[in-house]
Amino acid sequence: MTEQAIATVMIDDDRVRVTRFDFAPGAETGWHRHAMDYVITAVTDCHMRLEQPDGTAKEVTVPAGTAYRRDEGVEHNVINAGAEPMSFVEVELK
Repeated sequence: MTEQAIATVMIDDDRVRVTRFDFAPGAETGWHRHAMDYVITAVTDCHMRLEQPDGTAKEVTVPAGTAYRRDEGVEHNVINAGAEPMSFVEVELK
């Protein structure tokens, strides 16, 4: 069984949900679909493997302190592809 990332909800109100994700090397989120637009901010350098529903995967590095946003509907499994723990904060816009 693959180790799961640890999701810690920091804020969940009528406007946003803020969750910190902490991954050991090789840990993953599990398959999920984003029901809301969201922003990710990397706490550490994040070396991610993103598995897609069509069976493809891509590896990306999000440097610590940087952010990106995506629209609702994204479906994927996020895996820590690096040798070190990684963390990011996800802000979902309600």
